[in-house]
Amino acid sequence: MDITDFYDTFFEEAEELLADMERHLLAIDVDDPDAEQLNAIFRAAHSIKGGAGTFGFDVLQQTTHLFENLLDHARRGELTLRRDIVDTFLETKDMLHDQLDAYRSDDVPDRAAFDRICRTLQQLAMEEIGQALDGADGMSSEPESPALEPAAAPDDEASSAPDAGAEPEQAPDDGRLVVSLLGVGDKDRDLLVEELEQLGEIEAREGDTDCYRVTLETSVGREDIEAVMCFIVEPEQLRVEAASAPPADESAASTASGAGVTEEVVADKPAPASGETNASEAAPSSSDTASQSDASEAPAGAGKPKPSSKPKKKAKSGGETSSIRVSVDKVDQIINLVGELIITQSMLDQTVSELEDVNHTGLNNGLNLLRRNARDLQEAVMSVRMVPMDYVFSRYPRLVRDLAGKLEKDVELVTEGESTELDKSLTERIIDPLTHLVRNSLDHGLESPEAREAAGKPRTGRLTLSAQHQGGNILIEVIDDGAGLDRDRILAKARSNDLPVSDSMSDDEVWQLIFAPGFSTAQEVSDVSGRGVGMDVVKRNIQNMGGHVEIASVTGEGTTTRIVLPLTLAILDGMSIKVGDEVFILPLSAVLESLQPDKRDLYAMAGDDVVLKVRDEYLPVVPVHEALDVAGARTELDETIAVIVQGEGRRYALLVDDLIGQQQVVVKNLETNYRKVPGVSAATILGDGSVALILDIADLHRLNRTKKEARRGRHPGDVPTPHPKEVEPS
Repeated sequence: MDITDFYDTFFEEAEELLADMERHLLAIDVDDPDAEQLNAIFRAAHSIKGGAGTFGFDVLQQTTHLFENLLDHARRGELTLRRDIVDTFLETKDMLHDQLDAYRSDDVPDRAAFDRICRTLQQLAMEEIGQALDGADGMSSEPESPALEPAAAPDDEASSAPDAGAEPEQAPDDGRLVVSLLGVGDKDRDLLVEELEQLGEIEAREGDTDCYRVTLETSVGREDIEAVMCFIVEPEQLRVEAASAPPADESAASTASGAGVTEEVVADKPAPASGETNASEAAPSSSDTASQSDASEAPAGAGKPKPSSKPKKKAKSGGETSSIRVSVDKVDQIINLVGELIITQSMLDQTVSELEDVNHTGLNNGLNLLRRNARDLQEAVMSVRMVPMDYVFSRYPRLVRDLAGKLEKDVELVTEGESTELDKSLTERIIDPLTHLVRNSLDHGLESPEAREAAGKPRTGRLTLSAQHQGGNILIEVIDDGAGLDRDRILAKARSNDLPVSDSMSDDEVWQLIFAPGFSTAQEVSDVSGRGVGMDVVKRNIQNMGGHVEIASVTGEGTTTRIVLPLTLAILDGMSIKVGDEVFILPLSAVLESLQPDKRDLYAMAGDDVVLKVRDEYLPVVPVHEALDVAGARTELDETIAVIVQGEGRRYALLVDDLIGQQQVVVKNLETNYRKVPGVSAATILGDGSVALILDIADLHRLNRTKKEARRGRHPGDVPTPHPKEVEPS
């Protein structure tokens, strides 16, 4: 078996370990560090080191080994943590990420960066603990040119304080090891045995599914064997020990019968016959080796370890795992097939509805069952693509920490609704807009500690990221308790940029001005803001995802930026409307109500603009047939139906001929299959096989305005629109 087959798995797991490492580093209290957090950071570095050594990623292995040694001093209490030391650890984590990316792209890691981080770690060790780190071959306290050769990577710290219950990290001189597979199914077991044959010569094999033992003569260390095996099975299903040691299923009983042995030592040798295995009892993989050897790595005077009070975890039996890794392309292919199934079901419904009025009980029952099953299948498949918002929010603690330090502000980041799920394709696309909003809140929104204190606020500002479901949408909010938006300053800047504004504009309209291209109220340009780019891109990207962005602000209290997005872009619930002979789809989440307009509620504006009064609110009227040039539509306003919709935070009245009904439609990208069409966001296939366009509410209004202005021979915005109360009813 080619070991490169496991590269992708290693890269994915290493990314997850680095993310966990960063999360713990950001959460750690330097004044009173949590031992569990330090151990988790250490284990993450140890796991990456083991995998890197197995696959021959020498630079990554050496860097993690140096980092691991320094972390070990920290968890022993020999290195006192400070904020600048945590900054160094975070910088090292970034370097590990860069090295991982280099190996992923078949490139060579940056040698200069490697030299620099090695010198930094060595200097930190010399200054804080007075000794050089035991690291890469050729590495010393004179780190002029660190070697890029594979490190021996023994657990030096384990030998510094041997414990009675500790196991040797290297194989005995005869090179014979016993590999025990606990609760591994036949298929996975055969695969593991084949892999062991590549690592040495198999002398014997025995046992059953509960415990299958393979005696192996090899020159490979047990740590490397564990690192390879644990890419196939769970860590608790594997145990590697010297051939002279008691078998895995007998050692617990024999050890337990010995006098004077602590619970921790007993737990180190599990008995899998009962079918339940303590996670701390099972043999470690490269990700858990450090945690089992914590007792042996403790200082000599630390005393005996205390029995663990944590609940035991049950091991998975039969080689089954709780999750599998599947390519996103495969999931997308299944979603496309489900979409085609829904279209086919719609076609069958259409065909049956056109049959003569004859009793087709069996056919109707079958179609009803197909409809329910198709809906359930669609929801199940869509749930596969849904990921929690924690996938997005977890990126911002580091950003907030670094940027707050650069701006010399004290900021507390709070996240809410991390378990709220969103389509993976949308989570990838929301990261950049959300990042800019976070940076904008830190720079423009939150005041300096001195300014906050002078205003009677706590010195530490509060930035909140929240997510929640709202109907068929997801609502994402970025909230700060800063100074709020300055209306006068925004209006002054808008006038200087020649934007059409007036003092009678509502606050909501003024806040929307900050999304204009090139708009910035920053007094000076910095590497954070002031260049007039970003907010317009934020709005455009969110609109491209079928969502809109709103802003609410109170002077002196803070600002809330609200993003509303559909849960998925693959399938949506729509309202079918008819204009002339054409059928269009309105996203159901944008439809508020429909009504028959009364002539007394229609008001003429300057030119040929018309507004509709709905409960003391004047809504712009958009005749769909005019905007999209549809022939044969009704032209008398009081003969049409007004559909009240909302887009980009504003309401409009769309005039259509008829409402057909609600239906679930499969979204097809129009730009990919044809080209961009103004006023249209996507397309779908109806039950009769025809194509229906899915309308973009806000863009449809802009298209209608453009056409009206073109007919009047001027550009949109040249003449301000008067307030509807200033004109007489038509």
